[in-house]
Amino acid sequence: MATRAHRAPISLLVLLLASVTGVASKSFAITNNCEYTVWPGILSSAGSPGMDSTGFALAPGESRTMPVPAGWSGRLWGRTLCTTDPAGKFACVTGDCGSGRQDCAGGGAAPPATLAEFTMDGNDGMDFYDVSLVDGYNLPMLVAPEQQGAAAAAGGNCAPTGCVVDLNGACPGDLRVPSSTGGVACKSACEAFGTAQYCCSGEYGSPGTCRPSAYSQFFKNACPRAYSYAYDDATSTFTCAGAVSAYAITFCPSTTRYGNYLSLRFVKPKESCLSMARPSQKQKKSMAVRLTCTAHRRDEPANNDLAASVRESPVGGTHAANRTVPSQIVSRW
Repeated sequence: MATRAHRAPISLLVLLLASVTGVASKSFAITNNCEYTVWPGILSSAGSPGMDSTGFALAPGESRTMPVPAGWSGRLWGRTLCTTDPAGKFACVTGDCGSGRQDCAGGGAAPPATLAEFTMDGNDGMDFYDVSLVDGYNLPMLVAPEQQGAAAAAGGNCAPTGCVVDLNGACPGDLRVPSSTGGVACKSACEAFGTAQYCCSGEYGSPGTCRPSAYSQFFKNACPRAYSYAYDDATSTFTCAGAVSAYAITFCPSTTRYGNYLSLRFVKPKESCLSMARPSQKQKKSMAVRLTCTAHRRDEPANNDLAASVRESPVGGTHAANRTVPSQIVSRW
């Protein structure tokens, strides 16, 4: 009887220990909505429990649900244009992790790559997540809490985030990663030029000295919820309370479901713009709007070939004085 009496507390202790040593408490539902195969890659942070897999293939329309260990921290991305050579070495044109296999085995994404970053069960039990274009862009991706009721109850900034538009064809020429069939990825300015100003390093290694550039604003205009440069925290970090236990990660998500995204092109600006006028309701109804710059900054490079798809809300508003946008924009409302 004495032995039996002690079994319940011991079992409870085992369960408690398991809950803090990586037992799955949440899940990722990873879906490929692209018209081509995507090979997700996964990298766990140092000291974080590992995932069941670090890389696999998803055919068009295919999904895979993965358990996420309690306290997991890391990043997930999509690799594209992957092949296996005659010697059996696996490699990808974008997002390659250098393992030579489908599983990344501790390797990270070679830039440029669109990244989803997570810290689960962080401060106050909150999940922290973002989609980052700081290392560039290679394909559209969206992260969304799956239980909408729980997400609403969680309060805070528990909402979908990502970059749902295809920027490869629209990428500025000096950032574009070309191929025989067109652009396949879009570099960050840091990757393209390697300067401290664009990499937020050295004397530019603080929020006060590293400011948005015309290049980072190209990404921010197109994907207003994604990180566009290293200190883009205010509009790009999202949190959910413990009530949310599942996240959907979608490559090439539906633009119909996740917002009215509009076609836009930038028209040969001669200098960068700090803010632009809000279009009138009459202008919006005309369906063709030329937005006029109201303030300029002359220390940014001209961007004569920028083109992107952007969401209506950031285009229609007034940009903060420390951001840059092209001086004239033609858009469709």
